[in-house]
Amino acid sequence: MKLQPIIVSLLETDMYKFSMGQAIYHQFSDYKTTWTFKCRNKDVKFTEEMVEEIREQIKSYCKLRFTEEELEYLNKIRWIKGSYIDFLRLWQPRYEDFEITTDAECGLFIETKGTWLNTSFYEIPTLAIVNEVYFRMQYDYDSLIKSFEEKLDEKVGWLVSGKYYAGSFSEFGLRRRLSAQAQEMAVKKLSEARLCSSVFVGTSNVYLAKKFGVLPVGTMAHEWIMCVGQGNHKHNPAYSNWYALDAWVKEYSVLNGTALTDAITTDCFLRDFQLTYATLFSGVRHDSGDPVEWGEKMVKHYESLGIDPKTKTLLFSDSLNFKKADEIFRHFNGRVKVAFGIGTYISNDTKVPPLNIVMKTTACNGMDVAKISDVQGKGMCKNPAYEEYLMRCIKWRMERQ
Repeated sequence: MKLQPIIVSLLETDMYKFSMGQAIYHQFSDYKTTWTFKCRNKDVKFTEEMVEEIREQIKSYCKLRFTEEELEYLNKIRWIKGSYIDFLRLWQPRYEDFEITTDAECGLFIETKGTWLNTSFYEIPTLAIVNEVYFRMQYDYDSLIKSFEEKLDEKVGWLVSGKYYAGSFSEFGLRRRLSAQAQEMAVKKLSEARLCSSVFVGTSNVYLAKKFGVLPVGTMAHEWIMCVGQGNHKHNPAYSNWYALDAWVKEYSVLNGTALTDAITTDCFLRDFQLTYATLFSGVRHDSGDPVEWGEKMVKHYESLGIDPKTKTLLFSDSLNFKKADEIFRHFNGRVKVAFGIGTYISNDTKVPPLNIVMKTTACNGMDVAKISDVQGKGMCKNPAYEEYLMRCIKWRMERQ
């Protein structure tokens, strides 16, 4: 490696990977998945030198193991069970699960194949590695980190002065951070600042949550609904949310309950998010589409079920900044609890544009899977015919049930 190791702990991933990982371990340990990397920036090109550094960084990551201190930290989280801790004690990433080449339009092809237990864990560290390698090797990194800190200090100042009110918010920027140094700087400054009214709750990065004594935040991602709902060949994929919610409740009951709504459109999600699930889950997360329109839809849905929206939380996490959070909070204030997960705006705001990179599940148990978001452009499927089939299933259900 030409750079220092980027991932230094297996805790350095998003909290929802442990939330989903435990449920995968107990209920879907035999599932196998394929994950595919995609760079959405049309003007970005990874050099062969970058690709080689990414390979070496991932090899370094694959040598890590959980320490007993890290496992003890996880064991203190209320909903994590001893059986899962014992599994993590034995777990190690496998470099053999990775395929990394230059065979892509952007110059970087990454695909991982293996058990869902393994491949789910690879997504976040891989994206963090790709980001940091790119920005350190493409630009004058010292200049970038300086501009990052200047912008960060200005933003923290807005919250300290009360210019913006971001309510209860968490930092969600690991996958697209400028660097480990930048994300740590952000979490440290936010955790130490005396904010006027906003409350910095924690971070999705479990390693930094442990280091700074803040809350590790995260429940489920789209992969959960996609794989649970579409990975079983006997399932009608238009009922993916029902299968996913049912399996989550089996694992956690009323704990750890923030449901993600837009894996196969929010309207289809609401067909399954009826009284039992709406009562058991503490809230829902927004990740695509107009946030106010979505929030109004959720408030109306809770009211239609006889549930007081003030007892539930709407977690917004789609392309937020402090100004947007302030506007959303003011719109819903007094009607429903509101929280925010803010990513790239906190972890990678510099004088150059951030990367728009993703790593998505593209197959489960040999079958294509797809995400049909509330807006176009956020999905990723290798097989257009399957995506069309899934959309027909959703349309059929929405028209007939």
